[in-house]
Amino acid sequence: MNKFIPVLSLCLILQTACQHNQHKVTINDISFQVELADDDNERALGLMYREQMGDNQGMLFIFPDSQPRAFWMQNTLIPLDILYFDHNRKLINVSGNTPPCKNTTTRCPNYPSKKPAKYVLEINAGLSQKHGFKPGDEITFQLKK
Repeated sequence: MNKFIPVLSLCLILQTACQHNQHKVTINDISFQVELADDDNERALGLMYREQMGDNQGMLFIFPDSQPRAFWMQNTLIPLDILYFDHNRKLINVSGNTPPCKNTTTRCPNYPSKKPAKYVLEINAGLSQKHGFKPGDEITFQLKK
C-alpha cells in the first residue's frame, strides 16, 4: 500500500497547484473560474473544439485596447453567451445563446459588440439570462500569475 502514497501525494499537489493558478471573474456576486486568452494565438483559438464546459467556467479575452469587437463561432461545438465589457469593466452587451458554427463551406456569422470593448467573457449559453446580467454590470478579476 505504501507505493500508492507518492501517487496520492502527487495528485494532491497537482490539484492544489491547479486550484491556486485558476483565474476568477465575478459579475453581481456570480463567479466563474476562467482561462485567459490574452495573446493573439489564444484569442484566435478561444473555446474551439471544446465539447463541454462547466457552468462555473469560462474564458476571459483580454485585449490591449478598446475597439469594436466581433466574435464568431467557427469550430466552436457548444453554444455560448458572449459578454462584451468596456475599458471600465462595465458590461456593454451580451450575445446570448450564440449558436455553434460547424459550417466549413461559408463564413460563420459575426456577433459584434455595440460599443468598443476591451474585455470579452464567454460562458455557457443561457447563464447571462439565468443570472440577470445586464448592461452596466461590472466585472471584477482575480487573476493569478
